[in-house]
Parts: sequence; structure tokens; C-alpha cells
Amino acid sequence: MTPGYIQFIRENAPFLATGALLSFLSSFGQTFFIAVFAGDIRAEFNLSHGDWGLLYMLGTGASAVAMVFAGGLADRFRVRSLGIIVAAMLAAACFTMAYNTTTIILPFVIFALRFTGQGMMTHTAVVAMARWFVATRGKALAIAGLGYMLAEATLPLTFVWLKTFASWRTLWICAAIFTLAMIPVLIRLLRLERTPQSVTQENASPGMGGHHWTRRDALRHPLFWALTPTIMFFPAFATAFWFHQVHFADLKGYSHLALVSVFPIGTGVLAVSSIAYGWLIDRIGAKTILPFYLLPLVAAFTLHWSADHLAWTALAVCLMGLAGGGQATVLMAIWSEFYGTRHIGSIKAAATAVMVLGSAIGPGLSGWLIDIGVGFEQQMLGYAASFIVAILVMLVPLKNASKDLPTAP
Repeated sequence: MTPGYIQFIRENAPFLATGALLSFLSSFGQTFFIAVFAGDIRAEFNLSHGDWGLLYMLGTGASAVAMVFAGGLADRFRVRSLGIIVAAMLAAACFTMAYNTTTIILPFVIFALRFTGQGMMTHTAVVAMARWFVATRGKALAIAGLGYMLAEATLPLTFVWLKTFASWRTLWICAAIFTLAMIPVLIRLLRLERTPQSVTQENASPGMGGHHWTRRDALRHPLFWALTPTIMFFPAFATAFWFHQVHFADLKGYSHLALVSVFPIGTGVLAVSSIAYGWLIDRIGAKTILPFYLLPLVAAFTLHWSADHLAWTALAVCLMGLAGGGQATVLMAIWSEFYGTRHIGSIKAAATAVMVLGSAIGPGLSGWLIDIGVGFEQQMLGYAASFIVAILVMLVPLKNASKDLPTAP
């Protein structure tokens, strides 16, 4: 990091730490964590790959719908209140996963984990960074995202290892207790907020045409829909990969522990690329970077298809991390850059709902395809092609929308 970056962190440490902690806690509702227990859950409830994928799709899809309505709460309530409530709800969801013994309850548990973790916890962290920081928004998003990256690098490997000593249900209880233990930390960090609710309106920065766009306005604009494949495909197919990681390891002849051991390498690339993207956003704008950040995914999923050695899979995971840095910063900054920050919570909620919907479709679709005989490795080539389509779809609407952006003072 440059001296300026370090000074920025030092001057804004409580606010950035809040974003990073919220991002870390979101991991207990993220697929990379839940998938660690996929084999245990399938065995416990006697589920096929398709059955488990369908239940996961139902729970995650319902959370996407809920996000459309609940995401706007970030425009009405301070992070100090919303973040703590969501953390308590996430802990309750973890406890429920630990004690549930009925298949019919499972999609409701998945809904609770995905809605509070992947959905609202991540949403609250991103909206806070977008609103609290303007000129340094890219840096703030990148640093807050390091919490998620730390979790992704450490939790799968740690919990796969811990499963040799404790039952999977006990480990979910541990996740719940840890989340509850972090609530006092959040309370202390949020004693003062960078931008109080009372002055949010005055500090709001405008979007295209100098206009403060509402969610209704944004949904009527062609750029939002042109970016829908970009929003959806990465979470859909990356989630499918993490979700079926046990099956993928079996196909490739790796042990599960060997596979998850390469994930921290990818997360390291994710961390570096997030910081680099954050730096670039503050200098050249998210719109300039947007068409390029998905390109590594084309190579990554092609490698996942062809890999015959763990080293090639590790390289593919690193390429996913490289693109993930853009997903965590560039895409998040786009909403503020084009639509302004006054109603960013509601607008971001709509984008988050699309993202969550993608993460619902990915496991369900891939599991169904596995059950009907379409190999998971072969699916990777289709995933690679989808990212090329996503890039092509956005180009013209992005160019047209960029003409309406306010001129920097």
C-alpha cells in the first residue's frame, strides 16, 4: 500500500473497520461457508445434488425477493442500528441450522442465512461505504471488502479441519456464538457515524444529469438492465463452483482439504486486486474499468474445465480472485457513480436482489444438470461463454450513459 493509502486507513479506521467487520460476518451466510457442510447436510437429510441445489435455490431466491423490500431500510436507519439487528438475526439463523432436523425447514434456514448474511449484512456494509465516502469511495469499498476476503481465506480451510474434531452442528453453534460476540464490537465502533442520518440529504452526491436517481428511475434506465447479466452471472456461476466444491474435488481426484487449501491463494489475489481496483476507481472512475474486469473469468472457468492438476485449479481460483476484486469494488461503485447516493440503499437493494437471485439459480441449475447427466466440468465452458455475453451486452448502454455523468469540479 502507498503512504496515502495507509494514512487514509489511519484517519478513518473506525468506519473502515465497521465495513470490514460487517463483511466478515456476512461469510456465515455466504455459499463458500455453507458449502463446507454440503456433504454433511446431504447425508443428514438424504439429498441428491439436485435436491440440495433446489432447496438452496428456493431459500436463496426467497431472500432475493426479500432484499427488494428490506434493502431500502439502509436509507432510513443508521448502520449503528441496522447492522446490529442484522447481526443478531444472522446468529439466530446459525443456531437454527445447528438444531434443525427436518428437511422441510431446510429452505427456510437457507433463506435466513442468505438474507441476513449474503444479503443484508453485505448490503449494509457496502451502502455505509458508499455513503460515508465520496472522493475516496473506491478505497473504502476495497478496504471494507478485506473483511470478506479474510473470511474466505480462512474459514473454509479452518472449518474443514475442525470437522475432524467436532460435528458439523457444533460448528454452526460456534459460528452463532462468534457473531453474537461481535455485536459489542460493532456497538463500540459505531458510537459515532461518519454521516449522520440527519445530514445524509445534504451530503448526497448526484448521478447522471446531476439528478438524484430513485430506484424507480434507475429501473427505468437501460443501463441497469444492460448490467443485469454482469450482476447475475458472476454470483451464479462462482456460487455453483463453491457450492459443488466437494463434488468438484471428487471429479478431479483431489481431497476436499487439498481443494480448499488453494482458496486462500485466490483470496490473496482478491485482496490485492480489490485494493488496486479501489485505487483505479478513485482516479479514472468505475465506468472505465467496468467492461474489463470480467475477462479473467473466461480464462478461469475454461481452466476449471480442463484442469488435470491442482496447480491449474489454483491458477483458476486466482483468476476468479482477480475478477472478484472488480466485483467487490467496481460494480459496487457504479451505482453511486451513475445514480448518485441519496437513494443508494434502495438502488443497491435492487442490484443485490439480482445478485442474490443469480446465486440462487447457479446451485439449482448446476445441480439439476448434474442429475440429468451434464457433467459439472462440461458446465464450466458454458459459464466461460456467459461472461463474454455479459461484456458485450453492457458496452453500448454504458457508453451512452457515460455521456450524462456530471463533470468533475
